Amino acid sequence: MSAPTDSRDRRPRRTARRRVVDTRRRDELLRQAEAIILAEGFTAVTMDELAQRLVCSKATLYSLAATKEQLVLAVTRAFFREATAEIEQAVQAEPDPRQRIRVYLNGVGTAMRRHSNAFYDDMVGYEPTAQIYRKNSAAAAHRVHQMIEEGVKSGVFRALNGHFAAQVVAVTIDAVQSGALLESTGLTAGDAFSELGDLLLDGLSSGQGAFEPPSTARRSPRDQVSAPR
Repeated sequence: MSAPTDSRDRRPRRTARRRVVDTRRRDELLRQAEAIILAEGFTAVTMDELAQRLVCSKATLYSLAATKEQLVLAVTRAFFREATAEIEQAVQAEPDPRQRIRVYLNGVGTAMRRHSNAFYDDMVGYEPTAQIYRKNSAAAAHRVHQMIEEGVKSGVFRALNGHFAAQVVAVTIDAVQSGALLESTGLTAGDAFSELGDLLLDGLSSGQGAFEPPSTARRSPRDQVSAPR
């Protein structure tokens, strides 16, 4: 049986490993740690190195998370949470059901530019973060499915198997994330998702009125990507 504690003593307890840090400083350190991990991955980065680069003590760093694994999970969850919020804000601001899918997929492409291939490889290779990734990929497919169904109900999309189209999006997200699709096409992540939006909308369009994909109309010659030779 453990020794009883005085319930009146509610002061935060400090140890050599944990330290109380004010909220503003904590949030700033988390943002800095996130930037490093997203840019370089997390397998090769140690807590000692992070503390040095963040110019803080290890005790301060451990106040953010008790272990490196917990810090990595916090960063991964924060990445998807922030990306989802930004994308949904942009989608809600778009009144055209057709364009919402394009806005959504462009938002995914923009978010993907925030992390490196090294982070992706580490994320899918570590089961706890891989679970977070799979959950968010499934949520993305479900969200596209919802937007397709909304378009079908409003008459701007053909009635088709929306679940299949959503799964095509999910598979494409994974192929882009892994780099396989980008390597075979020569596209950037952002370009790939713009092309996917065009492909979906051209195929989904009900044919009511002429429709020119805005992404094609707005692209400059500099933005066009030549087919790989």
